[in-house]
Amino acid sequence: MNIHIAPRTIWLTRHGESTANMAGVVGTDMPLTARGAQYAKQLASFINDQPQGPGSIWTSTLQRTIQTAAPMNRATNALKVLDEIDAGICDGMTYEQIAEQMPAEFAQRKADKLRYRYPRGESYVDVIARLDPFILELERQREPVLIVAHNAIIRVLHGYLSGTSREDVPHTPIPLHTVIGMVPKAYGCDETRTVLVK
Repeated sequence: MNIHIAPRTIWLTRHGESTANMAGVVGTDMPLTARGAQYAKQLASFINDQPQGPGSIWTSTLQRTIQTAAPMNRATNALKVLDEIDAGICDGMTYEQIAEQMPAEFAQRKADKLRYRYPRGESYVDVIARLDPFILELERQREPVLIVAHNAIIRVLHGYLSGTSREDVPHTPIPLHTVIGMVPKAYGCDETRTVLVK
């Protein structure tokens, strides 16, 4: 999954903690918690302290990413292609509820997270295909970029940039409140991780 991108920093981050994270539910479009709002402010400070700030900031169309980018007071592009993996009929459920009410689905996801597709939703393979045109746009950028998105989305973008195998992409740890700085090189990326809210 390696691609050639001109050297500059690409910052990847998940949105700040949302009420959905607190409730442990999949998907939805819930707002930030107070802790998530604190991260949004810390992220703005972090970005504003960079020697060269982002030429563009991209978020998903979901409110938790838009709220996370808001304190930066910079122009942002909200793109549907960056929305979280579609959990279909499981949207709004906890993994415990899925295991209890849909044990076959839960077992299939556990057995093959890359190819498992939520009923009426998406798989990681679908998300990878969805992000292909976005990757081409990312390749064209000549200035630093900040992407505020979601767990599955950041996993896939990180996979492209780092050359992670498709099988490993769904298992890459992408913690909340952490900025991942990726500087593409001829082979792979130089990567830094900065935790802004413990």
